[in-house]
Amino acid sequence: MVTSAAQGRVAHSEPDYIARAEALAPGFAARAAEHDRTGSFPFENFRELSEAGLLSLTVPAALGGAGAGARYTARVLGIIGKADPSTALVLSMHYINHLVMGRSPTWPAKLSRKLARETVDGVALVNALRVEPELGSPSRGGLPATIARRTETGWRLTGHKIYSTGSPILKWYLVWARTDEAEPRVGQFLVPAGLPGTRIVETWDHHGLRASGSHDVIFDDVVIPLDAEVDIRKPADWNARDITQATVHTVFVAAIYDGVARAARDWFVQFLKQRVPASLGAPLATLPRAQEILGAIEVRLAVNARLLDTFARDFDDGVDLSTGESNVVKLTVTNNAVAAVEDALSLTGNHGLSRTNPLERHYRDVLCGRVHTPQDDATRIGLGRAALGL
Repeated sequence: MVTSAAQGRVAHSEPDYIARAEALAPGFAARAAEHDRTGSFPFENFRELSEAGLLSLTVPAALGGAGAGARYTARVLGIIGKADPSTALVLSMHYINHLVMGRSPTWPAKLSRKLARETVDGVALVNALRVEPELGSPSRGGLPATIARRTETGWRLTGHKIYSTGSPILKWYLVWARTDEAEPRVGQFLVPAGLPGTRIVETWDHHGLRASGSHDVIFDDVVIPLDAEVDIRKPADWNARDITQATVHTVFVAAIYDGVARAARDWFVQFLKQRVPASLGAPLATLPRAQEILGAIEVRLAVNARLLDTFARDFDDGVDLSTGESNVVKLTVTNNAVAAVEDALSLTGNHGLSRTNPLERHYRDVLCGRVHTPQDDATRIGLGRAALGL
């Protein structure tokens, strides 16, 4: 049953959710440097997101959420990513899973309704735990070492996941595992956080996105119900990527790093206006070279804005898109974002790399865009093979 609070949220338009994100962003930005310095998790940000009705942005309207599509969700993530990309990354994974489960015929309706209801009513986040120490990213192929053993009373799950973004706050893990059958099947199991045999090992001490809580999660013979099975298939049946998953993942992740680049641009503009070298006797903003560098940043960000908005709009409009095309968007936007921050650093020198200024943090954060699936080499190889007909 949809609560009265949820019904009130549904009545709002999608632009209203953008306004809510913009209202929260200054507070997130003010806290971001301290969370980065200490590696602490921004729990307060998610409490505020929940109170603003933003955790349920991609939950279907029929289940009490906003039912937002890719375009407005990417805009919200860009706003939050500009303020605190660690928060935005956790939020993006949550958004992706709810958008996919709302559209997927393989998701058990009972489970998707349960997660939707909890997200509408409170702070109940979900993320997929897929990466392992030996396997790496499943996108590169291979069977997971995490094993689900079926018994008469439930599944028993044992394994080790790394880079589990948002682990300090997640209520649900969507765990990628294989069965112990003679011919193993592979897929997703929905696991509540905090079950006996589950523990979080705080291993995340990263160069960028330090507040994302992307720690290890270890499962030691964890018992889950038989109906916790979400989508289990033969390994070969996973060869074709889900276009919904592929599209929203690439667009949402790219929007975060574009937001980081925009934060860097804003700081750079103020630096150019306020920095007055004694040898020049005028602000750096008066130099043609500074104007040209800033103009190059504007070019990259303009391309990003058009790519993200158009591609997300096409997805929402039901245009037939390809995985290769979505991969190109992610590659182009994230590399433009990295280059934009590097352009700013090329003129700021020591000021830009000083920890007293946010540009240093923006640079560390934006570099993380390159490690998200799909990585640049996989995208280029895929496109090259397609062009060769291989």
